[in-house]
Formats: sequence, C-alpha cells, structure tokens
Amino acid sequence: MEPTIEYLKSKFDSALVAAFGQDLVGIDPMIVPTTNPKFGDYQCNLAMSLAKKLNDQPRVIATQIIDNLNITDYFYPPKIAGPGFINLSLRPEYIESCLQTIIKDEQLNISLTKNPQRVVIDFSSPNIAKEMHVGHLRSTIIGDSLARVLEFQGHHVLRLNHVGDWGTQFGILISYLREAFPEALKTANVLEIGDLVAFYKQSKKRFDEDKDFQKKSRQEVVNLQTGVEDSRYAWQLLCNQSRREFQVIYDLLDIKLNERGESFYNSMLPGIVEELKKLGLLEENDGAQCVFLPGFTNKEGESLPLIVQKSDGGYNYATTDLAALVHRIEKEEATRLIYVTDAGQANHFSQVWQVAKKAGWIPENVEIVNVFFGLVLGEDGKKLKTRSGETVRLRELLDEAINKSRNDLKKRLKEEKRLESEEFIENVAQVVGLSAVKYADLSQNRNSNYVFSFDKMLALQGNTAPYLLYAYVRVQGIARKGKINFEKLRKDAKIILQDEPELVLGKHLLQLNEVLNIVAVELLPNRLCEYLYQLSEKFNKFFENCPVLKSEEPLYTSRLLLCDVTARTLKLGLSLLGISVLERM
Repeated sequence: MEPTIEYLKSKFDSALVAAFGQDLVGIDPMIVPTTNPKFGDYQCNLAMSLAKKLNDQPRVIATQIIDNLNITDYFYPPKIAGPGFINLSLRPEYIESCLQTIIKDEQLNISLTKNPQRVVIDFSSPNIAKEMHVGHLRSTIIGDSLARVLEFQGHHVLRLNHVGDWGTQFGILISYLREAFPEALKTANVLEIGDLVAFYKQSKKRFDEDKDFQKKSRQEVVNLQTGVEDSRYAWQLLCNQSRREFQVIYDLLDIKLNERGESFYNSMLPGIVEELKKLGLLEENDGAQCVFLPGFTNKEGESLPLIVQKSDGGYNYATTDLAALVHRIEKEEATRLIYVTDAGQANHFSQVWQVAKKAGWIPENVEIVNVFFGLVLGEDGKKLKTRSGETVRLRELLDEAINKSRNDLKKRLKEEKRLESEEFIENVAQVVGLSAVKYADLSQNRNSNYVFSFDKMLALQGNTAPYLLYAYVRVQGIARKGKINFEKLRKDAKIILQDEPELVLGKHLLQLNEVLNIVAVELLPNRLCEYLYQLSEKFNKFFENCPVLKSEEPLYTSRLLLCDVTARTLKLGLSLLGISVLERM
C-alpha cells in the first residue's frame, strides 16, 4: 500500500502541471501531517512559496491547485485556510478500506523500498582488553535499530563491528603481561575480563613512566605487525577472551554483528599511504606523513593535519578508517555507509571523509552518513559515572535494570495479590528491564545528551517501554477474556469507524509506512518511538471510550480487529527498535 503522503504528492504533482504547466514539474508540494486535528489530517503549504514565482496571491494559487486536484476518492473536498494553506481530511471509508487491507497482510502491508541499496552500518565498536561501558550502549542499540528498519524495508545491510583489536595498546599490554602474568599469554581464560582491564591500566601507567618499557612495547608492536608467532598467539588469546565477554552483552541485548576489527585492514595500510603519496596529498611534518585540510585548526589557530603514518613508520586510526572506507566501497560494493559514533569523533571523521574525497575514493553514487550521538548523563546533569568516578560498565547497568524491574514487578504482584511462577517473574523482569533501557535511549533525539533515570524509564505511564508493552498486553488480555481467535477473525475483516476515538486510532495506524520512510532517511529512531507512544495513547483512549467485548455486531468484530491491528503494529514497531513484547505483565 502506497503511503498516503506519497499518494498526495503524486496527485499534487499532476495538479501543479495541469494548473501552471511543465515549469513546476518536480517541485516539492510541501505536504505534511497536521499538528492540530481541526485543520484536517494533512496540509499543503506550497501556495505561499509559489506566490513570488507565479506573481499571484497565495489563496488564488491554492484555488487553482484545488481545481485541478483529483483526490475525492480518498479525501473530502480540500479547504483553504489562512493566507493559502490547503487542508485535507481523509474520508472514513478510505481509512476503513486501508485498515482492512492492512489487517489481512502479515507485514501490515508495509511497502518495500523500490530502490534497495547495499548499506554498511558501522556500530558498537568496543576495544579489546577493555570492558564495554555505557557509552557503547548508544552506538550499539542505535545502530541495531537503524539496521532493523533498513533490513525490513528490503535494503541489503551489512552490520559491521569495527573492534579496536590492533595497535600500540597491544604491544603495551603484552609486554606487561610477559612480566606480570605470562600464563595469560599462553593459556585461554586464566584471567577475568576485569583483571585484564586492570592489567591494561597498570601497563599504560608503566609505559608513560618507563622509557625502557616503551622500547619493549614498541618492539612488541613490530612483532605483531611482522607476525612473530608467540606475539600473535598472545594477541589472539586476548582478543578471544574479550569477544566472549562482548558476546554475553550482545546476546542479552539481541544484537547481531559481523566483527571486522582494525587488524582486518592491517595489510592494506601501506597501500593507502602509497596512494596518497602518488596523488601528492601527503606532507611531512615532524617526521610524520600528513594531509593538511582547510578549515581544521587547533586552539592556537594552527593547521591541524590528519596523520596517516607516524614518524616511527606506524599507522593510526585515520589510516585504518581510510582503508575500511575503501574496502566497503570497492569490495562490499556499498552505496550507503552509516557510521554510528559519539559526537566527539565528528572532527576526526570529517577529516577522513575529506581526505577520501580528495583522493577520489568516494564515487558520486555513494552516500556517507555520520550518525552522531550525545552523552548519557546522570541525574546530576553530568556524564554518567560510578560513585568512584569510573565509567559505568554496561553489564552492570543492564543487570541493575533487570534487578530494578524484578523488584518493581514483585511489589506490584504483591499489591495485586497475584501469584506468578519464578519463570514468569524472571522473563518479565528481563524483557521489561532491557526494553526500558533501550527505549529510554532510542526515544531521545540521538543528537542530544539525555539523563539516565531508572525510575523514569521503568514507569508504567508516560513515554516509556513499559507503557507501550502494557498497551500490547491489554490486547492479549482482551483476546484471553473473550476467547478470541484473531487469525480467524481477520479472514472476514470489516472495519467500521463510528466514534471519534476509533477514527483517530484508525488514521494513526495508517502512518507507520510514512514513519519508517522518515526513519530510513533521517536515521532518527526517536521518530518511530514517538509514533508508537502516540499509538499507545490513542489506543488507550479508544479502549476507555469504546466498549469492545460488550459491543454488538458489527461493532464487536470491528473493534476487536482495531485492537488486533494495534497490537500487531506495536509488536512490529517495537521489534524494529530491538524490543520484545510480552503476553502478560
């Protein structure tokens, strides 16, 4: 089913040509959903913007557009408001027919993209020998949600985890462990990940203070790069141990990723530098090979170069990112590259893309998108940290969310005098706890910082995951109470929108297709969250004002079908956010 806005755009395109000629072919008709129901369902703001071009009054232009507009099958006759707004109201019979089509389709009649792309999404990206922290949460769940939406629309998505598994830090850590705990470089899993992190901190301190240790560490890096056997084996053990720890969190959050760490691109780095040299883009600066770009300066106003080869001959993040970019375009044949990283990396990636463009490595048909996100703040408004000032470990944060959810559930069950099995309690606690954390993050505009609050995210009211889950559960409760078989009911679907809350709910159910198209373009998951929150609100208002099980036919079946399609829409929308539903709470 074509989204309503797309239908309107095509009709307005035809009306514009009919009214004013071919000069207006391709002009955006500027159609948006109305924010106030008294102005109808959609509004066209085009007449005002055409006034100067057509040298006429906006209301006159609006009248000419309407005279050539053929939308009477779907809409009431358009109305002109104010200086020239064209207000459009859907006919109930059109909404009913659309809903009947949606109900009978397993995928809710969501249209697939007409132009499937090969998309690479770079997200999560933790560092080996370090624990995932709260900062990785945003990249991981934002990237996953975007991947789910694009995959659902029919794009070919490669989910890449650009793990920090190479570089100087491994030379430092391996050199330190050779002295402090050599068994860890020979035998798997003799250290906990927390111990490994502690050793890394000690090794870094030693490196900063001890010149002899610096030499050993740099030599260890050379050993890794040249493939010395015991160094490579030690490195592999450390990587495998970290991967297992990462996977525990990925499994908990239901995240699917393909790891392609920095080490994957190691053999490509000399070629990247050589190519930049041939193109005349490199300049030597203090022994390092750099690219100087206009517009990038330090605090003193001096030019800030992008270093692609250090003075000691080694490479850095920029070199690896350039190699990854080239590989994704040439080998993966991606036409859309999406990087999900914190806002602090904006300057770095901006430089990398400019160098790649100067080198001619980014074809015109390739789009590169920086999906940056803000900080997670504590309730004091400062960067979220533990009481001791440490960065919050992601595993601990997720465990605490589940624990708090469990305690809230047990308290509610006690108040309601409900007896439930331990299995039920544990399942609900985990789904609600993890969903609350995900939704609290995804419901914020990713460009902004947000305050992390367990109390707010676990609340049963407001724009929270529990509120949305409860709306879904409410429909399942109706089915159990009325012994309803929704699958059987759908076969003879007949929707009747009689009362205002039904009409409002029905209109909103038609908008999912449009919302997903917006998310796919703008890469803002909060747009989907807002849609689902409004859907839950509209459904609850419908449920409170329109009896379902006590209605007479044909309203009885119609209202049951409205409940069903609402639940299915919630389930689909939440799944695209990486959130599971519950049959009972």
